[in-house]
Amino acid sequence: MTEVYNVRLEPVGVEFEVEEGETVLDAAFRQGIALPHGCKEGQCSACKCVQLDGETEMLNYSTFALNEMEKDSGHILMCRTLVHSDVEIELLNYDEEVLSKSIPVRKFSGKIVDFQKLTHDIRSVQIELDTPLKFWAGQYVDITVRTETGEEITRSFSMANPPSEAEKLGFIIKKYPDGRFSNELDGGGIKAGAEVSVEGPYGMCFRREGREGPVILVGAGSGMSPVWSILNDHIQSGEARPVYFFYGARTQADLFKLDEIAALTAGHPAVEYVPVLSHADDDASWSGERGFVHEVVDRRLRELGIDGEGDVYACGPPPMIDALTPVLFMHDFDSDHIFFDKFTPTSGSSGH
Repeated sequence: MTEVYNVRLEPVGVEFEVEEGETVLDAAFRQGIALPHGCKEGQCSACKCVQLDGETEMLNYSTFALNEMEKDSGHILMCRTLVHSDVEIELLNYDEEVLSKSIPVRKFSGKIVDFQKLTHDIRSVQIELDTPLKFWAGQYVDITVRTETGEEITRSFSMANPPSEAEKLGFIIKKYPDGRFSNELDGGGIKAGAEVSVEGPYGMCFRREGREGPVILVGAGSGMSPVWSILNDHIQSGEARPVYFFYGARTQADLFKLDEIAALTAGHPAVEYVPVLSHADDDASWSGERGFVHEVVDRRLRELGIDGEGDVYACGPPPMIDALTPVLFMHDFDSDHIFFDKFTPTSGSSGH
């Protein structure tokens, strides 16, 4: 019979059960408790906390996420921790609003119904589910599909559609040279009609409701996916807040959804779209912003006089997030008003 242990989380006083062989984070997901998390693979440190009592062991993890000094002082990563007794854990980073909005992680069946090339390295995928998936705008799921040759691939992708569209999910994904999922799509190994398993929702970078101040969206590459979901969910909510939507790309050929964005901004004057091209020095036809997106965000925040007001949702590759972080702190944004999602090339089951 499988052993079941009790986990107590301080200082929130939340308790839940963990089965033998199950990580603390997976057990929380299963029971609808939204604990801090990111990669779910022991590489990002988002779920780092302190073990106060009990017996545990950790599966393999990156010392970047948890160094030896931290481990010796009782720190653990919930995504890699197995328990062998009742355990008490102190959360280092938690959000009462997130805990109150927990959605149990479930598995869903569905199929790929459409696939399109948006740019030379950005793809759009549509999946229809058998039953609706409840999620918050900005979250992601793990998608498992079997190729025509029988290989099983699992990857994490953020929904591009708002939560109001719960059965037909859209995803914007980036094609990497060694990206199995995107290359199989391009090569015909994954075709329209392919059956998929979808597990989720995951992710802490989702739209917060009932806030004041502007909404600042910053995306690059496939970071458009959760940003597009957040933007459309915000508009559907009817909240009257100005929106500044920054999108970083290399050239004009890397921009997409331009007709949809034009229609959206025309119908909602409070939304301003600011595309930024980093490799347009020789493009005389481009009259928009040039440089890196974090530089333009910095300048525009100064011009607008926005210092720590509103919420920032930033989704894209790690270099963009790393460059943007100090910019936001220099503009007095507190960490509880900054929501990041770093998109990385796939490693195992992770990577958007």
